[in-house]
Amino acid sequence: MRKLTLLDLGQRDYSEVWHIQEDLVKELISGASQDTLILVEHTPVVTLGRQGSEEDVLVSFEDLSRRGIQFFKVDRGGRATFHGPGQLVAYPILGLLGQDRDIHNYLRNLEAVIIGLLADLDLRGEGKEDQAGVWIDEQKVASIGIGVKKWVTYHGLALNVDIDLDYFSLIDPCGVGQAKITSLAKVLSSQVKMDQIKKSFVSSFSEVFKRMPIPESYSSFPSERCEEMASFR
Repeated sequence: MRKLTLLDLGQRDYSEVWHIQEDLVKELISGASQDTLILVEHTPVVTLGRQGSEEDVLVSFEDLSRRGIQFFKVDRGGRATFHGPGQLVAYPILGLLGQDRDIHNYLRNLEAVIIGLLADLDLRGEGKEDQAGVWIDEQKVASIGIGVKKWVTYHGLALNVDIDLDYFSLIDPCGVGQAKITSLAKVLSSQVKMDQIKKSFVSSFSEVFKRMPIPESYSSFPSERCEEMASFR
């Protein structure tokens, strides 16, 4: 079983974690590091993927700024999504080797991680053939949008744990509409502990991807800054 560095970053700005991702991708491509799984809750941010357009953001960018919500256009798959406190975001930085070099299968495995976690909560999650993500009774609880560079994965998935769903009214979330977005807290009609969800997620991830997680700390950000990400104002 391959080793997996586990980095739980707590709550961080999106741009900070993006720079960490890029640094880790470069290291893995060069052979200087091993696979890594980043877990994080972001401060409020809207990101727009490769298939998205400005029309997916339903308020002005000035309005987002007034609300304290950052905005970034990024190189993941998918359209618009929101990240914020109460949402578990996972960024697997994995080297896909041999028969694992199948992007469709990788996406299905990410869905399987969430479906396994939901099963631990006695919830039935399912994927859709034409969309990446996981749904509970036709309501989307997890979004997926990835990037792959030289067969190293980055970006990842977001699971709505106990997030304020009103934020999703500001966007057309991945083209599915606000009414179809849900969270674990809403489905279970109770508070959900993020720490417990993280443990369940890591366990399911380890089982699906056959990795042995090794928790480590990341006390400093990469010293080299990548090119400034394009953003709309």
